[in-house]
Amino acid sequence: MGWNENWAAVAACQGNSDALFVKGAEQNRAKQVCGGCSVRAECLVEALDNRIEWGVWGGMTERERRALLRRRPNVTTWRTILQAAS
Repeated sequence: MGWNENWAAVAACQGNSDALFVKGAEQNRAKQVCGGCSVRAECLVEALDNRIEWGVWGGMTERERRALLRRRPNVTTWRTILQAAS
């Protein structure tokens, strides 16, 4: 399947994004919204490439994204990596 440049318009959280910008245990519930989302990778790329430090994006919390970015500091764009993985 191709990359969806208009991913935000079709995301599972569209219209309910406030539910994804939570802290603590509520993040687990927010991550469930991402579970079946057809544009999860696109969303995650947005957060990783732009170093977004809040909320659940693409099924990952800010803590999980920070850890990933620390492990792979030389990645300039995550799109190629996530496209290859899907």
